[in-house]
Amino acid sequence: MIMTLVPTGVRRAAVAAVAALALTGLAACSSDDADPAVPGAGGTAPADDLVAAAPVAASLIPGSTMEKIKQRGQLIVGGSLDAPLLSQQNPATKKVEGLDADFGRLLAKYIIGKPNVKIVNSASETREALLANGTVDVVFQTYSITPERAKQVAFAGPYYSSGLVIATKKDETGIKAPADLKGKTVIAGANTPAIPAIKQAAPDAKIVTFGTDPECVQALKQGRGQAYVQDEALLLATAKQDPTVQIQGKPFTSDPYGIGLKHGDAQMKAFVNDWLKQIQASGLWAKVWKNSIGTVVQGEAPQPPAIGSAPGSE
Repeated sequence: MIMTLVPTGVRRAAVAAVAALALTGLAACSSDDADPAVPGAGGTAPADDLVAAAPVAASLIPGSTMEKIKQRGQLIVGGSLDAPLLSQQNPATKKVEGLDADFGRLLAKYIIGKPNVKIVNSASETREALLANGTVDVVFQTYSITPERAKQVAFAGPYYSSGLVIATKKDETGIKAPADLKGKTVIAGANTPAIPAIKQAAPDAKIVTFGTDPECVQALKQGRGQAYVQDEALLLATAKQDPTVQIQGKPFTSDPYGIGLKHGDAQMKAFVNDWLKQIQASGLWAKVWKNSIGTVVQGEAPQPPAIGSAPGSE
C-alpha cells in the first residue's frame, strides 16, 4: 500500500500538531485529563483486510478521468490528517486511518487495482479550487452536499449522513439546545454548513470561525466561545476522549456527505456511484463504518443514504 501525504500551507500548523502527538493522539486535546488513545483510529479490522475484500472495476472508459488515474498509478485525494474516526494520521505508523481514509483506499483499488493514494491535506475553504484546477481527483473530507456547493463541484453519493450538534465545555449548564445559542459566542469551522445553521437557530449569536476542527476545539477549551457547532461524526471522538468537552443533545440537522468531483465530469460521477452501490451491496460499506465510527457508536451499522437522494447530488 502506498500513501503519500502532501500538506498544504493552509493547514501545516494542524499537521504539525498531529504529528507531535503520541500514537493516535487527538490534535485538539492538550488537557492532562484526555485519554491518550484516539478511539476508533484504525478500528479493529486491519485496513489490508478491507482492501483485500474490495472490488476492482472490470473496465474503464477510454480517455476518461478514471483511465488517466489508472495510468498515473495513484488516486489523489483531498482530505484531512486530523479528523479522528474519519481521516486521522497515526504518527507511529504514518498511515491515515478512519472512514474517509478507508473509502479513499477502496476507491483507489477499484480504479487502479491497488490502494495507492496520495492525500493532499485540504481545508474547507480550498476544496472547490483543488478540484477545479485538477490538484486532486476526489475529495473525501466530510464534504456536506449542498445545492450551493453543487454549482462548483459534482457530488457522488451521498455515502454517509451525519448532523450538526452542539459541543460545550463540561461545566456549561446554559446551553442544551440550538435556541440556547441566542446571544452567545459560537465557534464554527470556516465555510461549513454550521454557519447558516447557527444563524437560523440564533440570529443574534456572535459567530467566530477557525480553519480546522482541532483549532475550533482548542478555542472552545480556551473559552473563546461558549459553544462549538460541528458535525457529530467529527465530535464523537473528541467528546469520548476528552472529559472536558461534552456534546449537548442529538443532531439538529441532517448533513449528507458527498464525494467531491470536478464539476461536469458525468462519467466519473456515474463510475463512483456505481462503486458505492457495489460496496454497499457487498457489506463492505458496513465493515468500513464498523472499523471507524462504529468503534465509538454502539449498535449495528446504519443504512447508507440513498445515492442521489440529497439536493445537489442528483
